[in-house]
Formats: sequence, structure tokens, C-alpha cells
Amino acid sequence: METLKPILDKTREAYDLAAAKYHELFHYELEQKPYDRAILDLFVSKFPLGALICDAGCGPSAHIGRHLYDRGLEVIGVDVSARCVEIAREENPGMQIRCEDMAAMSFPGLELDGIVCYHSIIHTPKAFIPDIFMEFHRVLKTGGRLLVAVKAGSGEGFQDELLGLKTEIYFSLFTEAEISEYFSKSGFALSFLERRQPYDFEIKNDRIYAIGTRI
Repeated sequence: METLKPILDKTREAYDLAAAKYHELFHYELEQKPYDRAILDLFVSKFPLGALICDAGCGPSAHIGRHLYDRGLEVIGVDVSARCVEIAREENPGMQIRCEDMAAMSFPGLELDGIVCYHSIIHTPKAFIPDIFMEFHRVLKTGGRLLVAVKAGSGEGFQDELLGLKTEIYFSLFTEAEISEYFSKSGFALSFLERRQPYDFEIKNDRIYAIGTRI
């Protein structure tokens, strides 16, 4: 696999298909997840009001970015699926939502105060994850902060469905050691790394959360 484009095309197609169902299932999920709300509020606490944050891979609900926006940050959502962007714009007046690849964003270098990447790198082969982290490093200001959340595990590869809909899409699972290495090798000082067990209503993988500062 020489480029990410074939994977990206499949991700786009899958989420164009599943966007409405995803929004229906998950747009209120933070109400049931006190741990995640606490992590996001910890992230928010590190910024002044009005700080510019990117919700990278915001999905059709952009509910992670909305949580930050409702606490006084300026949030721009980015997603590769045009259908996800369409729904996210309808559901989140006041937030900017752009149709872009998070591995090649249109932000100038050193522009953002923070990035939240919440279960967004899970559709990328691990061989390309360092490229995404380097893009995050490019667009963040020195001292800017990055929050990443992923599902824990060791496998990666194609699956033939998303939310019960027949479509081909790539999934990657990660270890704490892998996430720590992505941060350190991309120029981030890791300040927080934690793992939680799934809630009863979630897919049965632990979740990993990491926060780092751009050096």
C-alpha cells in the first residue's frame, strides 16, 4: 500500500452511507459517558476562552467539538465525508465544519491552539498514523495541545460492515505503547495517558485517552 488514498476513499464512501444512522445512534452519547465528559472538560480547562480548536474527524454529529464549543472555545470540525459534514452543519449552528482529510488540512502552519481527535484515526492503517500526527504537529501552535482517543487492541484490517450496513472500511486498534510512541516521535510531550473499560452499552474494547503538548 503506497498511499492512503484507497483507504480514504473507502472511509468516505462508508460514512456517506452510514452518516444518518451514526448521528441517530451517537449524537447524545456523551450524556451517558461521565468519564469522557471529564476528559473533555480537562482538555477545555487548558485553554482560554475563544481558543481555536479543530475537531478532527468530527463525524455527522460533531458532538465532541460541540461539547468544547459550548464551553467557550472556537471549534472548526473537519471530516472527509461530505454527508457527515452536511449533517454536522445542520446540527451545529455557529460551528464551522469543513470537508477535508485530517491528514492534509487547509490550516496554515502554527494556527491552532488545540486538536481533539476522538476515535478518528481508527480507520487508518498504522503505517500511516505518523503522517497524521505530523500534520497535527504542523498546524498546532508551539505549546498547542492534542487529545486523542482510540479503542484498545492489537489488530487492524478491513471489515465488511459499518453500523450494520454493508460497506468495506478499515479498522485499527491500538496499545498504550503505540499511542505514546506516536506522540513522542511526532514532537509532542505526552502529559496524560489513561485507559478505561467500556460502558455496558459500548463495543467491548477498552478505550485509550492521551493528551500531549506540541514542542
